[in-house]
Amino acid sequence: MRLSSVVLLAAALLLGLGAVFLTMNWLEQQRSAPLPTASAPETKMRRVVVASQPLRFGTELTSINLKEVDWPSGAVPAGTFSTTTELTKSGERRVALAAIERDEPVLSWKVTGPGQRASLSAVLGSDKKAMTIRVNDVSGTAGFVLPGDRVDVLLTRTEDKTGYTDVLLQNVRALGIDQLADERTEKPSVAKAVTLEVTTTEAQKLALAQTVGQLSLALRQAGAAAATTTRRISIADLGENEWAQPPIIVTNASTATLAPRGTIIGVTRPIKDKEDNFKRVEYRVRREGSRP
Repeated sequence: MRLSSVVLLAAALLLGLGAVFLTMNWLEQQRSAPLPTASAPETKMRRVVVASQPLRFGTELTSINLKEVDWPSGAVPAGTFSTTTELTKSGERRVALAAIERDEPVLSWKVTGPGQRASLSAVLGSDKKAMTIRVNDVSGTAGFVLPGDRVDVLLTRTEDKTGYTDVLLQNVRALGIDQLADERTEKPSVAKAVTLEVTTTEAQKLALAQTVGQLSLALRQAGAAAATTTRRISIADLGENEWAQPPIIVTNASTATLAPRGTIIGVTRPIKDKEDNFKRVEYRVRREGSRP
């Protein structure tokens, strides 16, 4: 082999080895280099005042039970405060009107205005009044009505020697039980008075109803706001299960003897009212029994 061929072959080998070395070196650098990542969009933050400890109805707001935190500006609730100074200014005492948990934003509708007292007047809805009615340990549902619950108000009275019960109001919010107005309380207590949030007309009805009969409360299911169809319940309805059999209507008691024994019979007879007008009154008897 000629010398020139040997030189060319050696040069080709050297160039090949160099190319392999450079390629391996480049691949190693690419392997160790960090992968490019898309930069996350920067979230804008706002300062929001939150409770540093649980607050209850009537708790005064101070720099001890409040703190400022960063909050995503797009998720800030309406009615928040930016600095604790807004809530703790000297001479402008503010107190909580509703329960606020730790790290929960302090909202304007949950606290009083500057210098205001924590009273029920501050938590009343628009065009609403607070009306207190007397109850006992039974008519007050044994103390299990708590502030914030919804109730129906029942009126029981006697008229013309007949007792009956009407549903006077439905879906009424209880504001306070005796002197307790904290909606987060979980301890029931036997109450002597319940304060309800009502309209002016409903307040008039309650005031009058207390003078003519006895008021009772029926606790509603949580979240059940729809009004239900009701009717007056009288003493006659207390035994309606016993008289569920359709009656046989007859015109007088004498013909009732023709019915089979044990049959429920509806009997009508004329009765003169106070104005000397005759009307027909129906009552029910059993064949072998007497008038209920």
